[in-house]
Amino acid sequence: MLFAPVLLLGVRMKRLILLAHGSRDPLWRQPFEALSQRIALSQGASSVALAYMEMAEPTLLTVAAEAVAAGATQLLVLPLFMAAGGHLRHDVPLLMDQIRHNHPAVLVHMLPPIGEHPQVQAAIENIAHAALESD
Repeated sequence: MLFAPVLLLGVRMKRLILLAHGSRDPLWRQPFEALSQRIALSQGASSVALAYMEMAEPTLLTVAAEAVAAGATQLLVLPLFMAAGGHLRHDVPLLMDQIRHNHPAVLVHMLPPIGEHPQVQAAIENIAHAALESD
């Protein structure tokens, strides 16, 4: 028997899901895994999980199901993509609908791609300036 997550005094248990593209190459995955681990250390292990679109595990659907089973009542999907291409415009919304269907008591929201965040754009600009100014 499945039970919907219970809200304690109206407080939602959030889980941030970092969504990366995916690769068969474990070296490609290392920066994403390290980022997820750093967030887990600062925010708590149950606050963040890492998922991949393809070519790597776990998938978004798997991570969402695990989060809900652990008591999450709100899922925030943060795409670690520079911009919204085909995956974010077509594939991820279908997956989000499937998560909502599978877990109707859970709020599911996709944040804008990380590359569109003003702080990320400013960081890239700073790196570019430093590269151009270096000897």
